[in-house]
Amino acid sequence: MLKQFLGAVWRQLPPRVRYRLTRIGQKRFTVTTAAAIFNDEGKVLLLDHVFRPDSGWGLPGGFMSNGEQPEEGLRRELREEIGIELEEVEMLFARSLGRLRQVEIYFRAKAVGVPQPRSIEIKSAGWFAIDALPPELSEDQIRLIDQRREPL
Repeated sequence: MLKQFLGAVWRQLPPRVRYRLTRIGQKRFTVTTAAAIFNDEGKVLLLDHVFRPDSGWGLPGGFMSNGEQPEEGLRRELREEIGIELEEVEMLFARSLGRLRQVEIYFRAKAVGVPQPRSIEIKSAGWFAIDALPPELSEDQIRLIDQRREPL
């Protein structure tokens, strides 16, 4: 019950405040993983995430835990948040966002299972054609999807 209450309070905070609060305790670089995940029709999976400061929509992924390998962290996040597994996982690139003290590692993969939000962090999950992405999707997320190379 407390978790539901805190989740409701968290969702009422402005997105930029939520993002800044997640960064307060981070004095060092954090490492995140994300993936361009495709289905058999070549559509990309996007999540409407509570923590995203702008539109909410973006590639699935999350923060790695201490001692966790990148692919392992990605798989764990996706099981926890939307209940899917991955196959044909391939690392694409990594980038550093110095102003945020964050390193991001990007993958591409195919989904196994049907994504269903399982966490208070995820509002919804959806499959989108590359030429029909949500209009509020950030330019940065569009660039990341474009860098995915050919769909699996």
